[in-house]
Amino acid sequence: MHATTRTLWVISLFYLVLIGACVWSLLLGMRDGDSTRITLSTIGLIVFLGSAPIAVVLGARGSGGAAAETDVGELVRAIEQLAKEQVLSDDARRVLNRGRERELLRRAIEEDISAEDWDAAMVLVKELAERFGYRTDAENFRSRIETARYQTLERRVDEAIRGLDGMIVGRRWEDALSEAARISRLYPDSPRIEGLRHRVVQAQARYKQDLERRFLLASEQDRAEEALSLLKELDHYLTEPEAEPYREVAKGVIGKARENLGVQFKLAVQDRQWARAADVGDRIIAEFPNSRMAQEIREMIDGIRERAAGTVGS
Repeated sequence: MHATTRTLWVISLFYLVLIGACVWSLLLGMRDGDSTRITLSTIGLIVFLGSAPIAVVLGARGSGGAAAETDVGELVRAIEQLAKEQVLSDDARRVLNRGRERELLRRAIEEDISAEDWDAAMVLVKELAERFGYRTDAENFRSRIETARYQTLERRVDEAIRGLDGMIVGRRWEDALSEAARISRLYPDSPRIEGLRHRVVQAQARYKQDLERRFLLASEQDRAEEALSLLKELDHYLTEPEAEPYREVAKGVIGKARENLGVQFKLAVQDRQWARAADVGDRIIAEFPNSRMAQEIREMIDGIRERAAGTVGS
């Protein structure tokens, strides 16, 4: 009787330990997302819970015969074997599932390539080669990643430079200089970004030289209004020392343009072209506000505007 009770206690304790180990392993598998561990733990629970009653019955019989002891011993050995399989190391289970993990890793690398996350893809490629031994696959992926990275970099640099050229054509010099600096910071490894700032500065210098030439030609050919327009634009590019040689020419251009506008204003008044006279008068006041001509026009411009409005109304 005492032997039977002792056997039942041993079997019960043994099963409790094994079932507890299975539950603990199952919880770890669920936490880590390890499907292999979850599967093995579940199988272990099913086997242990299913065999426990049988073991108890055999144990209750067992104190009276060698056959019962043999049955219990075989059951214990089977359970021990299953327990050994349950507590396989992570590395051992990885070997058993290396084909599945290879496909998962390949899929993850493909996703990183699609997302243009090159560094993350390279980390997984290293894992594929060094941890799982698929070096041929890893080299193929590495080649694809380097090619895709280069093509993507070239496309982005090309788009950025096209945007910069648009700023240069639009003569947005400050914006172009800022964009050149930004491109250089973003793509420091691209040889195409070398000299972008110099490119902007050169374009600005060429446009300035063109303005100077066109201004001098317009002045020489007595195209006063064109020369005045060019002079206003050129004023944004010249420093004080650079503007000095143009002062006399500029005075002549300004005087000639003022005289031409004065003639146009007088002719419009004489011909009773009040709308034209009002437009030219407003322009003289705006462009030559401190001149005697502007002061004289201010005294009569209101009457001219009224007549222009009356002409339009009639």
